[in-house]
Amino acid sequence: MTPDITTKPAAPTSYRGSDEGGQPRWRELVRWETALVFVLIGVLIFGSQQSANFMNSTNFFYIGLNMGEIAIMALPLTLIVMTGEIDLSVASMLGLSGTVMGSLFHDGWSIWAAMAAALAVGAAGGALNGLLISKLGLPSIAVTIGTLTLFRGLAEIVLAPRTITGFPTSLTKIGVLPVQGTQIAWSALIFLVLAVIFGVVLHATPLGRSIVAIGLQPEAARFSGVRVDRIKFGLYVVSGIFCAFAGILFTLKNSSVSYDAGTGLELNVVAIVLLGGVSIFGGRGTVVGVVLAVVIVGCLQQALTQMGVKAEVQNIVTGALLLVSVVVPNSGEAVRRLRARARRAG
Repeated sequence: MTPDITTKPAAPTSYRGSDEGGQPRWRELVRWETALVFVLIGVLIFGSQQSANFMNSTNFFYIGLNMGEIAIMALPLTLIVMTGEIDLSVASMLGLSGTVMGSLFHDGWSIWAAMAAALAVGAAGGALNGLLISKLGLPSIAVTIGTLTLFRGLAEIVLAPRTITGFPTSLTKIGVLPVQGTQIAWSALIFLVLAVIFGVVLHATPLGRSIVAIGLQPEAARFSGVRVDRIKFGLYVVSGIFCAFAGILFTLKNSSVSYDAGTGLELNVVAIVLLGGVSIFGGRGTVVGVVLAVVIVGCLQQALTQMGVKAEVQNIVTGALLLVSVVVPNSGEAVRRLRARARRAG
């Protein structure tokens, strides 16, 4: 991810300032992340009460294994939401990329060439989203709902009712074996490394400051020289590539692929990003909060699974978390916007 910003380094002043009520933004983030720590402690206590084996290392290996691909897709989505946009096609791209890799491998391509083709498909899908949103100015929620269906339909055309298996065991073992000498799943380790990289990009680079500025005041950012459209386009391409990478990991983990792989995972990805404190209005959030949200959701789902709770009920819990994640951290912003509209109307 190459910083692509302005010749004028200054972002809009509200980036480092305070809210209208005089409360510095960093204090809001600290409060939310502190709350997430307490929520995590509560989830761990809840899980320990439900199962005596909840806190052992093997259980955490399976949590990391189950959440790895979802967590990886949440990182680029964090940057997209920070700009005030959304990408609901993430899970469909996971399925499409896995389908392309599986189909090409079945047709005689080497596994590495098939992986490269899957990543290229991810970049192309992300570019399509970015073009429609940043260049044509279409609403991201409508565009990505459309591409969600498009990508899933293409996956079904490519693979039809087939299920591809027979991937190299040297690669599929990453889905069943932890990193040597640890109880950490490979996908979880990859997520943690990527989280550090994304955290540095967002919180310690000019590109990250531009992303925040776009989310806070897009027009002010544009007038200050930030290349808003180019940055948004690039973020969607990055999202497509990382979703394709998650699709590769997902396929290797399951040692098979079908066109409906990953169906419904977009709900989990969005819930994690918003639960992590990333504002749906853009301009506020941290990678640390998203990492905490990944652990919370993973532990909660594992605890519910060990209790024998059905997947449908777990979806209800995830949906409830999504609502809470939108309402609670953004309630102050929503009230301020309503008051501003009322003042303008009056």
